[in-house]
Amino acid sequence: MILITEFMDDEAVGRLKVAHATNYAPELADAQGDIPAKMAGVQALIVRNRTQVTAALLAASPDLKYVGRLGVGLDNIDVDACKARGVEVMPALGANTLSVAEYVVTNAAILLRDAYQAKHAMMNGDWPRTQSSGREIGGRMLGLLGFGANAQETGRLARAMGMNLIAYDPFLPADHLAWGHAERGEISDVLARADVVSLHVPLTDETRHMINVESIAQMKAGAVLINAARGGVVDEEALVAAMASGQVAGAALDVFETEPLTKEAAEKFKGIKNLVLTPHIAGVTQDSNVRVSAMIADLVLDRLS
Repeated sequence: MILITEFMDDEAVGRLKVAHATNYAPELADAQGDIPAKMAGVQALIVRNRTQVTAALLAASPDLKYVGRLGVGLDNIDVDACKARGVEVMPALGANTLSVAEYVVTNAAILLRDAYQAKHAMMNGDWPRTQSSGREIGGRMLGLLGFGANAQETGRLARAMGMNLIAYDPFLPADHLAWGHAERGEISDVLARADVVSLHVPLTDETRHMINVESIAQMKAGAVLINAARGGVVDEEALVAAMASGQVAGAALDVFETEPLTKEAAEKFKGIKNLVLTPHIAGVTQDSNVRVSAMIADLVLDRLS
């Protein structure tokens, strides 16, 4: 038995159903208290980032052998508890890398140009031409905090548009080929020199609120920030204050400390200019959904064969 608790490409779901009894129930992401009662006989559980695979859920899953993650982040999965129970966790490594990279570079260009929200004034009859000139992306410095696969692909696209790269990643070996395309620096170096700071780190005790009052003060004045990693990495109150003061000239946030973002949690962002908010979709396009779904379907089918 396979249980899928979040959206998956129809073709991939169809392939799973042909091979094994499959319960496709993406509505369970909004009713997670109902999941434990459905786990008897389930050998493979397929989730995205909302379903919480906790020790308690695992305890209610006596037959579970595999967890397929339609994406790469594992914040919502108790990996240690899975390992202790012999449950293999399978992320879709690399399948949405291009989507994330395109999101970051596109928003870097949009935020630096600072022109694409002029329509609101124009619809009111204004013509803010002198206020909408902005900056070019070519020749600017992209700072990457974290330099794994997503960040490296982001750097490749950014270089094609004429950007220079500086990156921080204590886990990427110094002799890795990726360093041939980016200057290696400490966090303080990246913040001080980057015109665009893009976050590519998991959410851990060490990275929680790594972008805070102190680190924002180290940023180059007028820089922009892009977070397509995890919401808790950014202290949102500190970012809003920095944008209001002009220290940070723009931001694109795809992830939030409260997800889904509630009306109350979004209140802090009202009135902030040059701000892009998207609902955790940097890695989700029609194309990447097909790739991610196909990869996880292949992995599950291989394991259950």
